[in-house]
Amino acid sequence: MLIYIFFEPLKIKQQEFTDIPLLVIDNFVMYELQSSGLKTIMAGTKSFRYTNRYIVDDVNFTDNAKEYMSNMQANNGIYKNNIVDLKGDVVYKKEDGLTFKSDTLIYNTKSSIAQTQDEYVAYRNQNSMHGVSFIYDALNNTMKSKNVTVKYQLKESEI
Repeated sequence: MLIYIFFEPLKIKQQEFTDIPLLVIDNFVMYELQSSGLKTIMAGTKSFRYTNRYIVDDVNFTDNAKEYMSNMQANNGIYKNNIVDLKGDVVYKKEDGLTFKSDTLIYNTKSSIAQTQDEYVAYRNQNSMHGVSFIYDALNNTMKSKNVTVKYQLKESEI
């Protein structure tokens, strides 16, 4: 009995961990295959695999499922439910030569729609476009944007 009078029992605080990675991988590469061939490749310097998503540092994501291959690179990315959410120095390149640069990008792998709410620059060859926010539909090759400034290089006529 004296031990309980002079010593206070140790109180152990219980913690509940709800979001623990299942796997942590350095120099990560993931290949997604389908019956027609290679669909996507995702690589990064470090990856955290959770039950419902991947979080990847220095992400390099390639979508080869559609007519034109597209590649996205960023400092960080989250891949969840066919959505690639990229942040930090994002570069989106399409096989036909179109390139976007922004701070963020959300890409839907099913619909091939890329969008950002940040400032961006897009270019193909000598043509460039600056604006604030865009929605780019890679399947239909259409784009919606705000506050756009376009620099378009006309071909010289041969007279």
